Amino acid sequence: MDRTRTVSRFFISVFLISFPAVSAAEQPNIVFVLADDLGWNDVGYHNPDMKTPNLDKLSANGVRLENYYVQPLCTPSRNQLMTGRYQIHTGMQHQIIWPCQPYCVPLGEKLLPELMKEAGYSTYMVGKWHLGMYKRECLPTRRGFDRYFGYLTGSEDYYTHEHCAQIPGEKLTRCALDLRDGEEVASNYTGVYSTHLFSQKAIEMVAQRAPAKPLFLFMSFQSVHSPLQVPERYLDPYSSIQDHNRKLYAGMVSAMDEAVGNITQAFKENGLWDNTVLIFSTDNGGQTLFGGNNWPLRGRKWSLWEGGIRGVGFVSSPLLERPGSVSRELIHISDWLPTLVGLAGGSTRGTKPLDGFNVWNAISKGFASPRLELLHNIDPLYEDIAPCPGKSPQLTLAEEVRAKLGFNVSIHAAIRSSNWKLLTGYPGCDLWFPPPASNDLDFERYPWDPLKPVMLFDIENDPEEKHEVSNDFPNIVDYLLSRLQQYQSGSVPIIYPDADPKCDPGPDGAWGPWA
Repeated sequence: MDRTRTVSRFFISVFLISFPAVSAAEQPNIVFVLADDLGWNDVGYHNPDMKTPNLDKLSANGVRLENYYVQPLCTPSRNQLMTGRYQIHTGMQHQIIWPCQPYCVPLGEKLLPELMKEAGYSTYMVGKWHLGMYKRECLPTRRGFDRYFGYLTGSEDYYTHEHCAQIPGEKLTRCALDLRDGEEVASNYTGVYSTHLFSQKAIEMVAQRAPAKPLFLFMSFQSVHSPLQVPERYLDPYSSIQDHNRKLYAGMVSAMDEAVGNITQAFKENGLWDNTVLIFSTDNGGQTLFGGNNWPLRGRKWSLWEGGIRGVGFVSSPLLERPGSVSRELIHISDWLPTLVGLAGGSTRGTKPLDGFNVWNAISKGFASPRLELLHNIDPLYEDIAPCPGKSPQLTLAEEVRAKLGFNVSIHAAIRSSNWKLLTGYPGCDLWFPPPASNDLDFERYPWDPLKPVMLFDIENDPEEKHEVSNDFPNIVDYLLSRLQQYQSGSVPIIYPDADPKCDPGPDGAWGPWA
């Protein structure tokens, strides 16, 4: 590793974070669109079978991010987006926040919308929160958003807006409304498809914005997470798909694409687009159990394989200096906080130490990314709740092997450095899942070698993770294990409390704060 280059990039990043990128008069409107469970192979510009004309056009006129990473689950990605910090530094390195767990993103963390407000922005959010709601201090309206319309937990019915969860200590699955307008329960939207509802609320917020202030809009779609529900008209372009789940999922993708187009049009009709930056991102890889697809990448949601963490993402804006380009610079979802605050002319000095970098020059101008390394995660408690069919989700490892390697390589962890990616422990389901609509793809063309406790891949030349090369590069393995050990030594304890039965909203209530 070239230490001089690393240090230089560090100081460049600090400079870009500490000093405003624009004057107050030039502050752009910023729209962050976050899809839920959208796979690598689920957008038209990666797969022509998917009908996403709006995403295709926006990305073609912007910058497509083809070396962009998210987390393998929704809460972790949202946590890193909002804090600019790795999971190991916020205690949220394990799983998601379940509806009855009494915790949220630690209240000592300063979140992205708070920083945008300090920079003079109106801050609006629509859609999925999923960063904790057991007490009111955790709600989006208490964490920096001026206006909020959406839901607080994970998946729910797209029409009834109810979420179902088991109440701890009870033989009871409670289905209750999960929809809020600000902090109040929104009970009069039954029957309205959530993709339509959320896009309409976003359009209303754009029209009702404070004209004297720039706008930060976080559009956090429910789409395209399960359950698989979509109005019939979106299925017409996919009549040739025989797999039922894949057809429904594809229709949901098209409905979301239409919604993104409508929101973009609202910015144009309100005279805002020429000074707007739109970021589109998935929160994790596609879930193949519910129609998603990451082909040709290995793995899926819940895994540290590329299919779980390499994300669909792009930036579209008239303000880009190199529109119509493709960026292969290393970028991570934690980079958005310093990048967007820099664009806003704000400051990150009120945050805890950031793991994200300001990557605007890498995106807009094609400069080298200041990011050379990326910790995907370290989770000693990992369990795969949806293991590969017919395969054991566990690795066994002799104690003497653990002791020799310093870092406990039975731990579920992964790190990226330059072109190298190292995985330890069980990374999650390790299969390649061809598109369900394909009949001519042969699983047998892909290796079925046993998983090893330490695996190394040259990701730039082998993004499909077919060729494990740890035996060929022992020095790289030792270096990356030492980096994992260093990260582990600086991590904070995992926050993952037992579920609280007081979460029960009752037969006529709604999910929300109970503590």
